[in-house]
Amino acid sequence: MFTSNNVTARLFERQICTPSPGTSIHRARRFYENIVPSYTVYDVECPDHSFRKFTDDGLYLVSFSRNHQDLIVYRPTWLSFSCKDEDCDIHDLPSKARKFESFFTQLYSVTLASSGELICKDFFLYMESNQFGLFATSTAQIHDAPPTGGAIQGVPSVEKITFHLLRLEDGAILDERVFHNDYVNLAHSVGAFLYDDLLAIVSLRFQRIHILQIRDSGDLVDVRAIGEFCREDDELFLNSNSQVLVNHVGNGFHHGLPDPETSFLSGIKQRLLSFIFRGIWNEETDQTMRVQCLKKKFYFHFQDYIDLIIWKVQFLDRHHLLIKFGSVDGGVSRNADSHPSFFAVYNMETTDIVAFYQNSADELYFLFELFSDHFHVSSRSSLHMNFMSSHSNNIHALEQLRCTKNKATSFPQFVKKMMASLPFSCQSQSPSPYFDQSFFRFDEKLISAIDRHRQSTDHPIKFISRRQPNILKFKIKPGPEAGSTDGRTKKICSFLFHPILPLAISVQQTLFLQASVVNIHFRR
Repeated sequence: MFTSNNVTARLFERQICTPSPGTSIHRARRFYENIVPSYTVYDVECPDHSFRKFTDDGLYLVSFSRNHQDLIVYRPTWLSFSCKDEDCDIHDLPSKARKFESFFTQLYSVTLASSGELICKDFFLYMESNQFGLFATSTAQIHDAPPTGGAIQGVPSVEKITFHLLRLEDGAILDERVFHNDYVNLAHSVGAFLYDDLLAIVSLRFQRIHILQIRDSGDLVDVRAIGEFCREDDELFLNSNSQVLVNHVGNGFHHGLPDPETSFLSGIKQRLLSFIFRGIWNEETDQTMRVQCLKKKFYFHFQDYIDLIIWKVQFLDRHHLLIKFGSVDGGVSRNADSHPSFFAVYNMETTDIVAFYQNSADELYFLFELFSDHFHVSSRSSLHMNFMSSHSNNIHALEQLRCTKNKATSFPQFVKKMMASLPFSCQSQSPSPYFDQSFFRFDEKLISAIDRHRQSTDHPIKFISRRQPNILKFKIKPGPEAGSTDGRTKKICSFLFHPILPLAISVQQTLFLQASVVNIHFRR
């Protein structure tokens, strides 16, 4: 660890001292305490785009056109200018510093949406190893669509949802995957999860988890579909047995042939019910007590278990999925926190449920508190994502969590509130070192690593040094430099931090489609 806070002394110390094994990257990241985005260019002249995020390797800035038709990709550069004096810091920045093009270079613009589709501006997943980007377009929702073809009653339908795989280097569209008359929750990438080269897409309407592989060639290849069937030959087995039943009926041996659409639960639901049954069965050894226990805990809630649908999915590793179940109303609601939910760990190779918890289970919460990083899984090739702060790897985040827990009036309600965030949305956190709670302290109500809009404030957001608790390192102020003239208008802001450079973008906008105020924060 550095003994001085002076950047020159740190550089000298780095040259003459060898860090402890396994700490070289942590030691290098300490320089971010000295190199901060301390200067702001207010109200930058920029194109009227919806800026999405920086890619996790910092090579690209992804944005969309306001009509939700085009993808525009930029390459971050840096403001450069010259002055005659030796000390350039005493001079104001040149007028070109107020132009967006001084910081970013447009690489290309690609039209993604067609035939009535619009780009989902909240959806974007990045495959760092190949520099592939996954985007989504869709038509409008049909809320009262009839549940045809095995669809779930109460889930809306979208006529066409298209996932586009692009090579971000040149904007080439490599492959597409289309879902017709289906429903995938595209907001904040909730309905999809990317882990290494595996992609999971959740069909809420038909209750299927589509597992695809992204090849190096850019092809989207089907691996399996989990839901109605679990194994690859399940459908073949059921169809062959149905044919046997048909033959028996034809020979007069069988009457009342079952309808496969109404007679069988889905494969994943049968696995779930079997796991719950066996768990309750093994709780008691006495046969009479087993029956009583099954009546109270299984058969009494049997219909509730039957009515559960898959809400959300994430990879825990290449073989295990964390699946969130709940009611139909909660699955399509914007705020599902008030609805009861359950979590299951599913092994894709053995097709077994290996764990099942209710969202108020103490055991699941304690696992989450101790091993939070296992829920924030990232691709093995992504180096930047391995240093994000969580309460299982950062003492300051853990203290903050325990403080919140101690203030809670009801521990079961606290557990439900914490479990509402599971499964985590894929790539929903910024890997910027300025959100590392080992380096800086900041108000997480105003700004955090989580990719969400925040209510804007006219006061600057302060980043305080952890090593020197009373030292202000830098400030981020969204909106106009002089503040807002209309205090009654509700404003929201978003922050886009570069994962490596001391560079950030703040975008303040109102709810009445007025022009956004874009500020660029950087180290001068």
